[in-house]
Amino acid sequence: MSAHESDLHTISPEMPAMFDGMKMAAVATVLYIIVRCLNLKSPTAAPDLTYQDTALNRFLLKSCSQLSKEYIPPLLWGKSGHLQTALYGKLGRVSSPHPCGIRKYLPMQDGATATFDLFEPLGDHQTGDDITMVICPGIGNHSEKHYIRTFVDYAQKDGYRCAVLNHLGALPNIELTSPRMFTYGCTWEFAAMVGYIKRAYPQTQLIVVGFSLGGNIVCKFLGENRVNQERVLCCVSVCQGYSALRAQETFLQWDQFRRFYNFLMADNMKKIILSHRHSLFGESLLKKFDADLNRLYIATSLTQIDDNIMRKFHGYSSLKEYYEKESCVHYIHNVDVPLLLVNAADDPLVHDSLLAIPRTLAAKKPNVIFALTLHGGHLGFFEGDVLFPQPLTWMDKVIVGYANTMCQWEKQKTPCQASHLTGSSCAEAKA
Repeated sequence: MSAHESDLHTISPEMPAMFDGMKMAAVATVLYIIVRCLNLKSPTAAPDLTYQDTALNRFLLKSCSQLSKEYIPPLLWGKSGHLQTALYGKLGRVSSPHPCGIRKYLPMQDGATATFDLFEPLGDHQTGDDITMVICPGIGNHSEKHYIRTFVDYAQKDGYRCAVLNHLGALPNIELTSPRMFTYGCTWEFAAMVGYIKRAYPQTQLIVVGFSLGGNIVCKFLGENRVNQERVLCCVSVCQGYSALRAQETFLQWDQFRRFYNFLMADNMKKIILSHRHSLFGESLLKKFDADLNRLYIATSLTQIDDNIMRKFHGYSSLKEYYEKESCVHYIHNVDVPLLLVNAADDPLVHDSLLAIPRTLAAKKPNVIFALTLHGGHLGFFEGDVLFPQPLTWMDKVIVGYANTMCQWEKQKTPCQASHLTGSSCAEAKA
């Protein structure tokens, strides 16, 4: 036997053990990464609530079980805010229905044409009243998005008429009729839709619902003028950021991959803007808006697009002015109707520092409840056992549950109001 063969014979018994150790180390590393990335060790919990102790809030928490029960996401992936957000962004919802609605066109004073889709209820509301949900979707979204369709179908079956705003320029098959599209906080189109509903259905009462950017718009709309709160029973805002000025800095950070999400949203905004380039950027309009399309093509963040294009639709002189004037943080304190603000702690788009705004508001105003879930991501809130999510999300259920409870409250408080006018007490009226 040669010396070389002898050496091989000597070390070969050790090799399998070494490889087994390397395999175990690799498996352990992969498992550790999976557990950390999927956040599997995180517990499930009921939403963390901030509110004042009032009769209405006690009634809400007693009657709307979604606010007091623990939210249970799918076990294997539902505790990852990134996967919740990605699934919402890619699929929208599971087994999304196709509610049938009628598209309405509303001419605006500046030549724009607002559109919204109107869906009639599929049954009577439990109170017997005529209730309409006026809904504002997220950035660049419209009534045909899966998460909107799922929510509308669920609300219709509970007896709600639904009116869903299509953000100006968001529908690919609807041409713009003026050199303007939706912005972060412009309430003109939403106001036009609400005005139409109030005129067309003089007996209806309104539930106002906003998702993400839509949450900013509806809260700003209600706070801009107290007349806007007439016939409004309540408002629900889900996953909004409250202040664009404060959020812009966090969107440039790599923490929670916000810079990456910023890039994806900017790319989507570019596609929407460029699909309407002929309406928005004729030669004369290019000079009017001082818009350099080359800068739009190379933009990698929403801030760059907002500064170069979006703020100029409304004549703002600076990005700071645009973000300050278009953020609901300066108006939301004027909202006096019951207001439910919902966010998720693991939302990768909304930095934790922004949540001080709704938390402080709920601590100061008796009409506000701030609900912060541990999981849910950005507009995800999927529920399920282990792997597969349910068609309806916690978000769908909590909005309708809150709306139902508010309708019950309005129905039952009427005798008390009547007894107050006659000088008797509520207790006497109930007796």
